[in-house]
Amino acid sequence: MDTEERPKNFIRTFIDEDLASSRYPGVATRFPPEPNGYLHIGHAKSICLNFGLARDYGGHTNLRFDDTNPAKEETEYVDSIQEDVRWLGFSWDDRIYYASDYFDRLYECAERLIGDGWAYVCDLSPSELRSYRGTLTGPGRDSPFRGRSPEESLDLFRRMRAGEFEEGARSLRARIDMASPNINMRDPAVYRIKKAEHHRTGSKWVIYPMYDYAHCVSDAIEGISHSICTLEFEDHRPLYDWFLEKLGWPRPRPRQIEFARLNLEYTVMSKRRLLQLVKEGTVDGWDDPRLPTVAAIRRRGFTPSSIRLFCERIGVAKKDSWIELEWLEKAARDDLNPAVKRVMAVLDPVKVVLENVPEGFSRAIDAPFFPDEPGRMGSRELVLTKEIFIERDDFMVEPSPGFLRLSPGKEARLRWASYVKCLGHETDADGRVALVRCELLDAPTGLDKKGRPARPNIIHWVPAALSLPASCRIYDRLFKVPRPTGEDLASELNPESLVVRDGARLEPSMASAAPWERFQFERLGYFMVDPGSPAGGPPVFNRVVALKDGWKGGAAGAKPRRP
Repeated sequence: MDTEERPKNFIRTFIDEDLASSRYPGVATRFPPEPNGYLHIGHAKSICLNFGLARDYGGHTNLRFDDTNPAKEETEYVDSIQEDVRWLGFSWDDRIYYASDYFDRLYECAERLIGDGWAYVCDLSPSELRSYRGTLTGPGRDSPFRGRSPEESLDLFRRMRAGEFEEGARSLRARIDMASPNINMRDPAVYRIKKAEHHRTGSKWVIYPMYDYAHCVSDAIEGISHSICTLEFEDHRPLYDWFLEKLGWPRPRPRQIEFARLNLEYTVMSKRRLLQLVKEGTVDGWDDPRLPTVAAIRRRGFTPSSIRLFCERIGVAKKDSWIELEWLEKAARDDLNPAVKRVMAVLDPVKVVLENVPEGFSRAIDAPFFPDEPGRMGSRELVLTKEIFIERDDFMVEPSPGFLRLSPGKEARLRWASYVKCLGHETDADGRVALVRCELLDAPTGLDKKGRPARPNIIHWVPAALSLPASCRIYDRLFKVPRPTGEDLASELNPESLVVRDGARLEPSMASAAPWERFQFERLGYFMVDPGSPAGGPPVFNRVVALKDGWKGGAAGAKPRRP
């Protein structure tokens, strides 16, 4: 991509300056997730940013797993992360790495820090460490073990590696400044004892490096030029540079640049909260389409291009902010609208009988898949029969003010077909409308307020006997409040985040619909065939997004504020 074509942001400005000054020979970035859960939409933003920057500058991006906490990491998460990155359209080629690849090198560097007097073994317990650390407004206190000699600390560190001590008994800490105004520089931990099986190294190690230490050294080992992090790591940058400085790492060293993380309304982005929702059964697994995980977004029916479009539109900022969910939904609509066929489905059907046509009545209708582009991708045959299904919402016994669809004595037009006039209706034992009786018209008979021929509203339909059964899942916002606190998830959940329509009916052309195939159900929204649809049973369709924002929490069709 030419420089003039690149979207401008402060990260690209930094990179342009670095390349112009020959600080780096090229651009090398990395995406370094911890394999302790599934990736979410915030990670997707980071993926698009890191891989996009390297692509635009002719560089490369490494995929590196920060697997330094064996108690929470699983191979399942490693596999899911790779699938998510590929699905988003990016490739790391053969550059897949793990922090565990560098455990021996990291250990050697830690011994060097000890030998040079920049690290010491501390015997304070975790609770004592917290009390000695101080506060944001007050300095910390030196550990009683801060004065240990390099020789003693080195001996103890080697015994830590040998498994001689229990978890929490000792840690390796950097010797920096307990009075630093930056709390991250107050002798932070470098290694801790963790006796847990590692998903790659097994039981070889019982001590593991802390993220702040492992991350910068791993970046340096891989020759990363620009280490792109979220804003919470801004205060960690001095420590990032301190480790590489004290280790005497050759220049050019990686440059850490921070950007604002993605905060998306009506959901939670904390892995801990997401794990809670999964474990408590609030949602049906990590790929439940109500979650913000990439797996869930994929399962719901979003396309990779819609996610990339969303990330491009919200841009890169230096200040934290909240992004309206409508921006994600709008990206999906804009991506799907020109790409998917229009078909008809009835989610909550009520039968209509056309009284003035004979039994066996059948009228073939040629309907284009793309009404605005009739010649595109051909058309399908619809068959109007004596009995059809319409949406229950399209009929009212006692119409409310402004209701312009079908009601007793009123007329409506069937999409792609003729006009109908309601003659009457029947109800079941519960008083619910069970049948609507109509007559088929060649033209509307009513007049508008000015005495002109009326133009009744159009409703969609499917032939009763020829229609296909389906189950449709209508997904909505998981939470009923824009910015969930996460303190009491149950009270903030939206009870209508999932509505299942098991009795839906589809037009006959949908018989060949395949898993992952997307359609626009006219007037209802964009839907995708769920890949988990039961074999031999009615297919399951997930609603990706409505045709416009009509959620009761916001104005229908309202344009989202610019992020």
